[in-house]
Amino acid sequence: MKKTILVCGLIAGLIAASFFIGTMLIGYKVDEMFENGMIYGYTLMILAFSLIFVGTKITRDKYNNGVISFGKAFLTGFYISLIASTVYVIVWLIDYHFFIPDFVEKYSQYTLNKLQASGATATAIATQKAELEQFKQLYSNLFFTALVTYAEILPLGILVSLVSAFSLKRKIKKDVVV
Repeated sequence: MKKTILVCGLIAGLIAASFFIGTMLIGYKVDEMFENGMIYGYTLMILAFSLIFVGTKITRDKYNNGVISFGKAFLTGFYISLIASTVYVIVWLIDYHFFIPDFVEKYSQYTLNKLQASGATATAIATQKAELEQFKQLYSNLFFTALVTYAEILPLGILVSLVSAFSLKRKIKKDVVV
């Protein structure tokens, strides 16, 4: 059972982090990354978290003789999502610190340019610039960066764990009549 959780968690983490791995390998184009990054990222996260369902089902069928409580199913999914989220955070920290250390500056500039293009007032732009500067200061702290990155992925993993636990729980084994 522990092996199933570990393998599913590691594979899910690599799938979720594949967008970051791709940016490390091929570089990144600022506009493309910021414009569509959330779509790519969350699509990969949802795909990755399908392994929560797989791992919970394997645990139920292979290790628990077809029976699993909601709590045990949720914990199985939660552990898979925690491992996947940790892989995601580690890959992002490596990507950010070694390959795109100017990420926050480029993101800030992209945000301000988009705000200006939308016709925002000078006050709105100045306010946004101040907020981005404050974020830049906070993001320079490794602990804060890790927390923000966990906050991107872990809640989705918990939600998928709850849905999987609810759909896969089985109190008694269903006998198959042949």
